[in-house]
Amino acid sequence: MLDTAIPDAPLVQMVDIYKQFGGIHAVEGVSVDLRPGEVVGVLGHNGAGKSCLMRILSGAMRQTSGEIFVNGTPADLKSPQDAKQFGIETIYQTLALANHLDAPANLFLGRELKTRFGNLDEARMLSEAAEALRQLNPNFKNLRDPVSRLSGGQRQVIAIARAIYFQAKVLIMDEPTAALGPSETAMVADLTLRLKDEGIGIFLISHDMHDVFDLCDRVMVMNKGQNVGAFRIEDVNKDDILSLIIKGKLPDDWAPRGSAA
Repeated sequence: MLDTAIPDAPLVQMVDIYKQFGGIHAVEGVSVDLRPGEVVGVLGHNGAGKSCLMRILSGAMRQTSGEIFVNGTPADLKSPQDAKQFGIETIYQTLALANHLDAPANLFLGRELKTRFGNLDEARMLSEAAEALRQLNPNFKNLRDPVSRLSGGQRQVIAIARAIYFQAKVLIMDEPTAALGPSETAMVADLTLRLKDEGIGIFLISHDMHDVFDLCDRVMVMNKGQNVGAFRIEDVNKDDILSLIIKGKLPDDWAPRGSAA
């Protein structure tokens, strides 16, 4: 569905999104966009509405009102399968991997390759998985081990490879470096920048300010379901972001920190 792109349209536009649960407004009139090769941080406390907003984009939840456009085309995302058809893939904090299966089985989970006789094409899945993982991490050797035996970084590589293999254009990354050690965190950060260089647009949900300032081009902060600030990363510092997250507003003496000042 991404082939019907409108020239110069953002990769994704979420316009005036609301989500209500009874009388509770989990998301209240939020708009955000994303362009190819851009990383936009979506920040806020637990319960601020950021995960709810991204679940709407992933097709896991329906908005109460508001519109979503992908490459300028209206996108009615009723399910994760609909989102995938628009090139939207999600890497959840839990990674959604089957611990008892190996890397090829996880990469193709739910989208297995078949022979012309309708049987699982295990040889082709192994070959395709080896190539996809090699492109992201040339040192990935444990193709046949259950993923329960793999490190957190290796598991992240499988989750990222799965999204890229199926030609994701929009990637939602939910706390991608949570619970990783320093070297694996650096590896995932490097992968994120490589995906950005390839033109993939990334929404990054993170509590890690190092990730945010190292990886993001722009940030949007949510507080009590509302967008309380969206900025180029060079125009804010960590104290500004924390003020938005905690108080829902910038420091009283705030001025743009970057060249726009």
